[in-house]
Amino acid sequence: MDTRSAEYYDDIQERLYTSVLADVMDELGYRRQVMDHRIRPLFPEASVVGRAATMLAAEVYDVPADPFKLEMELLDSLEPGEVVVCTTQGSLHAAMWGELLSTHTQAKGGRGAVMDGLTRDSWGIIDIRFPVFAAGLSPADSKGRLDVMATRVPIECGGVRVEPGDLVVADYDGCLAVPQGIEDEVIALALEKVSGENVVRDILRAGANIGQVFKEHGIL
Repeated sequence: MDTRSAEYYDDIQERLYTSVLADVMDELGYRRQVMDHRIRPLFPEASVVGRAATMLAAEVYDVPADPFKLEMELLDSLEPGEVVVCTTQGSLHAAMWGELLSTHTQAKGGRGAVMDGLTRDSWGIIDIRFPVFAAGLSPADSKGRLDVMATRVPIECGGVRVEPGDLVVADYDGCLAVPQGIEDEVIALALEKVSGENVVRDILRAGANIGQVFKEHGIL
């Protein structure tokens, strides 16, 4: 796994945002990195930047012999800087995440959780300000309804292929994944674009013609 410092993720979280990263990846030909718009933060200020620790879950129709086994193994193995990224493969029958999992992940140095399934215990998660992004809420427990089948494997979350260790970024606009192979280039170009946007913003505030500004700067 890429072992960048917490400062690296904090810097991205402070200086960049999902829309500029999505724009940069569009220009590089990676146009399917933004997850489904239904994956939303539990509170507006929530944001996430970190390495994907992936979980593949599926529906089950009875309580497994060892419920939560692989899920707990993944959470106990978390390294600082990781983000739990889970797919329930379209199942919305029960909550895959909750307050106790959030408390544990936060204590381990995990930076958040992103899933295309449901969560619960929203009151407790919001209270500890742990950034969780999910497709909705349900009080129903996953036990006997959903179970983790594999961890740290490639998954598709919200329509985006996520490899273990990919950079996951989420904010109020949505969630995306930056493949590791292009991460350094994407971050460098995104920082350049933000600098250009700051210049253009000042020009537009002065009342300039937007068509002319776009022609000169190519930023909108």
